[in-house]
Amino acid sequence: MTNRDGVDTAPEGRKRRPTRRPRPDSGSHGAPSADAGAPAGPGTPAPGKPAPGKSGGPGAGKPGRPGPEPAGAPAPDASGAPGKLVAGTPSGRTAKPGKPGKAGKPASRPAKARSGSGAPRFAKPLTPASMLGWTALSAVAPGAAHLRAGRRRTGLVLLSLYAVLLLGAVAFGLTVAGDLTNAAFLADDTSMVVVVVIAAALALAWFAVVVTSYVALRPNRLHQQGQVLTGIVVGVLCVAVMSPFALTANYVLAARDAVGSIFKDTPEPGEPQVTHNPENPWGDRDRVNFLLIGGDAAGNRTGVRTDSMNVASVDLKTGATVLFSLPRNLQHVRFPASSPLHKQFPNGFMAELPNGGLLNEVWQYANDNPQLMGGKNRGPRALMDAIGYTLGLKIDYYMLMNMYGFADLVDAIGGLKIRVEQDVKWGGLYGTAGTIKAGYRKLSGEEALWYGRSRVGSDDFSRMSRQRCVIGAFAQQATPAVILARFEKIAGAAKRLAQTNIPRSLVQPLVELAVKVKDARITSLQFVPPEFYSGRPDWAKIRTATKKALNDSLRPARRAQTANVSASPSVTGATPARTRTATPTQTPTRNTQKAGAQSLDELCGL
Repeated sequence: MTNRDGVDTAPEGRKRRPTRRPRPDSGSHGAPSADAGAPAGPGTPAPGKPAPGKSGGPGAGKPGRPGPEPAGAPAPDASGAPGKLVAGTPSGRTAKPGKPGKAGKPASRPAKARSGSGAPRFAKPLTPASMLGWTALSAVAPGAAHLRAGRRRTGLVLLSLYAVLLLGAVAFGLTVAGDLTNAAFLADDTSMVVVVVIAAALALAWFAVVVTSYVALRPNRLHQQGQVLTGIVVGVLCVAVMSPFALTANYVLAARDAVGSIFKDTPEPGEPQVTHNPENPWGDRDRVNFLLIGGDAAGNRTGVRTDSMNVASVDLKTGATVLFSLPRNLQHVRFPASSPLHKQFPNGFMAELPNGGLLNEVWQYANDNPQLMGGKNRGPRALMDAIGYTLGLKIDYYMLMNMYGFADLVDAIGGLKIRVEQDVKWGGLYGTAGTIKAGYRKLSGEEALWYGRSRVGSDDFSRMSRQRCVIGAFAQQATPAVILARFEKIAGAAKRLAQTNIPRSLVQPLVELAVKVKDARITSLQFVPPEFYSGRPDWAKIRTATKKALNDSLRPARRAQTANVSASPSVTGATPARTRTATPTQTPTRNTQKAGAQSLDELCGL
């Protein structure tokens, strides 16, 4: 059936589409399409006859409406002009005029080229300032720059790891703040090495975080000046974030070197090798007794004179401590039967000399006479035997503090602030080297040393009182902040300061014990006139007073009978009052409750 335009129409008035031509890219290489060789079915136009288009219906030839286009002709565009074949459509198919169909859909615009394959696109371009800001934020919160750069997975992983580390550090800090003994393990040599390794690893990790954060923000998008500027600033930032870890490692190495210089692994001559059980480092003892010695060895002096001698007797369970101060001029001390000097001096040290045989000469005498002691450098053992026998105690360990090393230590913390009651001259017999003026003063290391040592216009007992003020001032002013700020100088001075027979294996238990002592009661007893005369000592009276002081130290603070010695710095100041004689006086401690104990704050103006 044909219409008047000569286009075949299907029966029942249905239109037929033109026959499709084979696609050029179908790979048929000129093979005829399926439609070409198929037999005509019902309603199929005969071969060679054109199929009717949409315009083949009624009114197809009306003016103003386009007629049918031959198959394969280009489709007109919206303006009515002949169109072009649409890219990507089958050959011969035309787009409908003005309204492209599915087959004649115009090609989409070419995608904007991206630099780099699969790289994320920023919401806004980064300026040099914003790039530096995000990089700096990543130094504090690792992963922030990666999130900004669109790398969410990497950013979330870094933030998660950082949160775990931060929570662990906070938990450890709270644990140490609650009980300082939890940090005692850091005094162990192995622990120090581990801390150094961890600090180095964290320094490298933070360096890598900063660099990768900067790279993730793609600084190559900046202009050349911006790249140079941001690169320099990020380099400085890398050094800054590594500095705290490097400083920590340096401090730990300095502490390890100082501990290794002071505490030895091998025993001193004449001392037996002792193996300590880590589970029970102090053995089965209830108390441990330390002899603290201040020596005044100098370049113009032969040997060591022990001018300051104190015994710290510490209860291992509670940390309660008693300090026994012995004057340097205590004469004719006795030796136990186990000491090599007992046979040499059965009636006391140099008892044949009425004005000789002072306690501060024992150390050097033993070193000068190795044939009597059975070996060299037995001075510490001789002095420990003499003082232990005098007090009725067994002295376990000693520590010698060189006076001039102490001066270096005072300089290392920046000097000591103290109140000088009256002018103190020092140097020679007449104080020709200088004068420390009365009033509130900040003493240098040399001035603090001579303030505690000068005897010009005073006696040994006045000097002992000033020495307590110097020690109290140092204890108060050597705060953790000062120690951290000047740690290397302090560690260097400590190496020149101390000599001890405490083995290195006891350093960690010693730190734990020191923490106990810090919060425990500390009492002191000085064997000074008028109760104890150094020229004619009553040995039985000294031992009785020692035993009583030890028993009183274990009683509650309100029952402790104290007298004859001034207290050291206390948090709760006590009112000065007259005290009973012949009993130990409570020293400065935050637990001081006994009325009448006068603090070093009041005595020394600390």
